[in-house]
Amino acid sequence: MGSSQSTINSYDLSNKVVIITGSTDGIGKSLARIISSYNPKRLILPVRNRKKGELLLEYIKESQDGNCECIELWDMDLADLHSVKKFAVKFIKEVGELHYLWNNAGIYYIGLEKTKDNFEQQFQVNHLSHFLLTSLLLPTIKNSATPESQCKIIHTTSKAQLLGKIDFDNLNGEKSYSGYLELYSNSKLMNIIYSNELNRRLKDSNVTSTACHPGIIPTNNTYRLTFWFFLRLFSKPPDIGAINVMYPALDPNIDEGGKYFEDCEETKPNDQALDEDLAKKVWEKSEEILNNYDSNLILILINI
Repeated sequence: MGSSQSTINSYDLSNKVVIITGSTDGIGKSLARIISSYNPKRLILPVRNRKKGELLLEYIKESQDGNCECIELWDMDLADLHSVKKFAVKFIKEVGELHYLWNNAGIYYIGLEKTKDNFEQQFQVNHLSHFLLTSLLLPTIKNSATPESQCKIIHTTSKAQLLGKIDFDNLNGEKSYSGYLELYSNSKLMNIIYSNELNRRLKDSNVTSTACHPGIIPTNNTYRLTFWFFLRLFSKPPDIGAINVMYPALDPNIDEGGKYFEDCEETKPNDQALDEDLAKKVWEKSEEILNNYDSNLILILINI
């Protein structure tokens, strides 16, 4: 792989367990198909909409390179924190090993929308629920890693992170709301901040965490934003976006985390993403929010 990568290489994942969130549309749909072609031991796809999950299986089955035999559809709704925990508990109990976690799902809304948990949609789905999911699965990931075979956590972010700004009094859109890009950009910046802090805490564990922007890819989300219609002129096929998301995990030359990639090139993100003190505060605030919402979500906060 590399910055000019335009074809799909082949990898042997026959002894690997993989989770990909956001697999029913766009980049995630292509990512699921491509990863399935590498014959993973188990490819578990959390889905909120079971019908869309079934359509995904049909798409992979009809493709030339897909492999449905390794795929399992599991119910999970990132807009429901208890659904996230239920998924994680089931996974730990029934699978017990995890080598690749792609935190790929992401949404943006034009208006100010709340989840059933009463959090702003983009803040919860793009950041808070992935923070919870990763925290719950982290012991399993660490136990699955060896010096010879690292485990990797990949966070799909966006170029919009450059417009983000962390305001701890307005994470949930409580104080002000100046437009749909504001909260979306903030959540995408949090993806990188969290990824970098997670990687620091995973030092010497044989697990790495990396964030990447897949490029401008036409998805159901972008079609909803009339302001972004012109971006489709510069967009890339979902397969290219999937390759960009795969690159930090599967390229054999990348053995360090804590980086940010755009189009398979390491790039400098928003300055706030490099602020270690800010990252610690984002981590602690995320834990605090989850525990204040329901202390049973994380029975014992992961001390890493």
